[in-house]
Amino acid sequence: MAEVLMFHHAQGQTTGFLEFADELRRAGHEVHTPDLFEGHTFDTIEAGVSYARQVGFGNLLDKGVQSADTLPNGLVYAGFSLGVMPAQKLVQTRAGARGALLFEACLPVSEFGNGWTHGVPVQIHGMDADPFFADEGDLDAARALVEQVGAFAQAELFLYPGNQHLFADRSLPSYNHDAAMLLMQRVLSFLAHI
Repeated sequence: MAEVLMFHHAQGQTTGFLEFADELRRAGHEVHTPDLFEGHTFDTIEAGVSYARQVGFGNLLDKGVQSADTLPNGLVYAGFSLGVMPAQKLVQTRAGARGALLFEACLPVSEFGNGWTHGVPVQIHGMDADPFFADEGDLDAARALVEQVGAFAQAELFLYPGNQHLFADRSLPSYNHDAAMLLMQRVLSFLAHI
C-alpha cells in the first residue's frame, strides 16, 4: 500500500477533505494531512484565498514542504487546488517521490525549476469548465505535463463534465457525487499500482 502526503484546498481541512483522506485509509493506505491553515476553515474559496494571501502563499508553500521533513522518502504527494503547490514542488524537488495526485490545479513544471522527476507517475483531475482550472492556465499546464511525463511514466489527465471547483469535497455545495466517485475509483486504482 502507498504512503500519501495530502494537502488541503483553500477552504482548509473541511470535513469533506478529511473524509476523502479517511476513504484512502480504509483502502489500506497511510495518509498524512498537515493543516497549513492551523485550524482555520472557510465557507468560500474567496475567503480562504484571502486568508492565504494574508499569511503569504510563499509561507504556505514552505510550510507544506517542511511538513515532509519528518516523513520518509517514497511518498505519493497529493493536493487539492491550493494544496497542489506543495505537492507538486515536493514531487519535483524531494528525492524518492513515488507518485503525484493533482486535484483541480496544476502548475507549469518550470515553476519549480527542476523538471519532472523521471519515472514518477501522475494523475491530474479537474472539471472541463471549472473557471479556476480550465480558464486560469491550469488545464494547459496539465496537458503539457502529461505530454512531457508520458514519454517515461504513467501520466493521465481526467476531465469531468461540469464547472464546479472542489467537486470531490462532499462537505461543500460544489460536490458532484458521480464525478467524485469516479475520481476516487481512479485514485484508488493509481495507488494500488504504486
